[in-house]
Amino acid sequence: MRVPHEVAPQQAGPTRVTVYTRAGCTACATAEAEVARICGELGHGWVAVDVDSDVDLQAEYGDRVPVIMIDGREHGFWKVEEARFRAALA
Repeated sequence: MRVPHEVAPQQAGPTRVTVYTRAGCTACATAEAEVARICGELGHGWVAVDVDSDVDLQAEYGDRVPVIMIDGREHGFWKVEEARFRAALA
């Protein structure tokens, strides 16, 4: 499991977003960068979790990474739809 991403103290807030990802995944790196930018702007915490660190996560999400969760519910996968993502966090 990856360490939660740090946010600046003025942007710190409860972790609402989880990105299920894996090493070497270009789409995952792009999604993580977009989530970091948007969550930073909106003041929400987020974490990235490597699905290959756990067999259950790999079975659930492995063929769809990146998978974006908001407040424990699946929001989307493969890419971040910025307008929809922002609306869900509002």
